[in-house]
Amino acid sequence: MSQYLSQLSGLSTFLITLACGAHLFFFFVLWVWSRRDLKRIASSLDDFTRGLKHRSLLDSTGHLSDQIEAFLADVNETLDPNANPQDRKILSERVHILDEKRRYLSSHFFETCYNICRTMIEAYPLAGVLGTILAMGAALQLNADSDTSSAINAIVSHFGDAIWSTFAGLAAAILLMFLNSILETSFLGLVENRRHVRDTVVRAKRELAFASGGEAAP
Repeated sequence: MSQYLSQLSGLSTFLITLACGAHLFFFFVLWVWSRRDLKRIASSLDDFTRGLKHRSLLDSTGHLSDQIEAFLADVNETLDPNANPQDRKILSERVHILDEKRRYLSSHFFETCYNICRTMIEAYPLAGVLGTILAMGAALQLNADSDTSSAINAIVSHFGDAIWSTFAGLAAAILLMFLNSILETSFLGLVENRRHVRDTVVRAKRELAFASGGEAAP
């Protein structure tokens, strides 16, 4: 048992570092995922609003979220009863575009993955403390039947593993918290963009269907 504890305590720093590397990769996957979905949303709204008389186009270097919000503002303005009838007709003919590309509007899986990734950051300091406890436990277990001086020597010999384990846990947590603070705005912005697009799609279908029905009634 003491041998296994000693091996595990020696591996604790490596395991924490390995988990941190996997965590960084997972954040990268989420970033690529969010960029892909933002581009899909912006592309669909670009197709949906192309040809409108008053259409907002931001600079190409602008953030995609800003472009999406500008597109949505154009759609909501066109859905106003006093808007240009020709623009409303264009949207009515193109509303199927948003229905055909709705998979990117499903955000539950993305939000779940991000919440897991964000919450697990808190586990690294605990993993570092656990590695420290394992190192001390291994030292005491190896010298359970020895005198006090031998036990102290064993603790000192395992002190390096304990310190590096704690350092790895704290360093990983700090690094990942800093990275999350950079990406959080973008990820939450994607969630908000999806919600706004869903609300706008529902309104567009309702308003345009009502308008079409009113025109067909006579």
